Amino acid sequence: MINKSNQKKFHLWIPSLFSMKGGIETYSMFVWEAIKQNIYDGSYNSYNIFIKNDTAIPTDFVSPSTEYTFAGKIPSPLRTIIFSIQLIVGAIWKKPNLIITTHLNFIPVAHFLKTLLGIPYYTVAHGIEAWNIENHRLITALKDADKILAVSNYTRDKLIKEQNLNPDNILVLTNTFDHQKFKISAKTDYLLHRHHLKRDTKIILTIARLSASEQYKGFDQIIRSLPQIIIETPNIHYVLVGKGDDRARIENLVKGLQLENYVTLAGFIPDEELCDYYNLCDVFAMPSKGEGFGIVYLEAMACGKPCLGGNQDGALDALDQGEIGVLVNPDDIDEIAEALIQILQKKYPNPLLYQPEQLRQAVIDRFGFEIFQQRLHEYLDDFMTCL
Repeated sequence: MINKSNQKKFHLWIPSLFSMKGGIETYSMFVWEAIKQNIYDGSYNSYNIFIKNDTAIPTDFVSPSTEYTFAGKIPSPLRTIIFSIQLIVGAIWKKPNLIITTHLNFIPVAHFLKTLLGIPYYTVAHGIEAWNIENHRLITALKDADKILAVSNYTRDKLIKEQNLNPDNILVLTNTFDHQKFKISAKTDYLLHRHHLKRDTKIILTIARLSASEQYKGFDQIIRSLPQIIIETPNIHYVLVGKGDDRARIENLVKGLQLENYVTLAGFIPDEELCDYYNLCDVFAMPSKGEGFGIVYLEAMACGKPCLGGNQDGALDALDQGEIGVLVNPDDIDEIAEALIQILQKKYPNPLLYQPEQLRQAVIDRFGFEIFQQRLHEYLDDFMTCL
């Protein structure tokens, strides 16, 4: 029998879970799942989840110990202010022991509640949204957070340097992935047919938003490296998956380099095709220089695919300092080309890249959900025992 006087409750604030799909939403889902799987052995008797942009949740996600508050039906111009009111009223009414928010934009409200009611709060720092912060309210709230969960050591170090934060207040909780969803399989006929590719074609893959604000992801550099790669590997093809406002510029870049026969812009793909696209490629490449972590690396490696990333951002964490992948200077096209040629010709000096099952197990051992869940449990348990 659980002693209810010792039970704790907390609030979880999330931008969205189902209405949008991105790195923050995926991370938020895993935080929710980690908590939902009763990792506290009765330490919590209830928790409330506040979701800004969703309108409801699927019935199979409903839990009797959880209350949900949504703001997705509120018109966009009013949603932020109404959601903030929901958070404040909910905290005043329920008086949680801890607030966890998976996006920095919510922490000024958390800071207000801490000042008013003394409720501590944790927040998550993902990447670009946590860098070069100039909003003074946000900076104040960030410095007053009880703990900051950074998705990578890179994000942690950048926050410490830019905001002069106490290193002891920033814990690393790296991204995770669903290893049951991403598995090794053969190249599928329907994707080969869709993109007019031969089974023996060597395929480089990138999955990223084609946004003008996210050119740091490095797809330009891969396109510019293709002329060198083609010399060594003529049967090469680059598949770039994603949609966004930068597509026209990318198309012009491809045309300018006369690479129309070597590049496919696949556009948006549904989630159910994602694993098949990873298994379509021979190497996943995203030589970025502004990525907070990069879940796509984990998903690709879970499909047994060698990965290439930049050596200046969160890919350092995702590829474990190069132990399970290849790190290159994202500004050096020659280095990118040479590394991709070596990988495709199976000459890169890391045999793990060519052992799909071992590579898959290596990424599960480092970044699987059980590791994520255990680490989050430890971080929260250490805090809650002090209450």
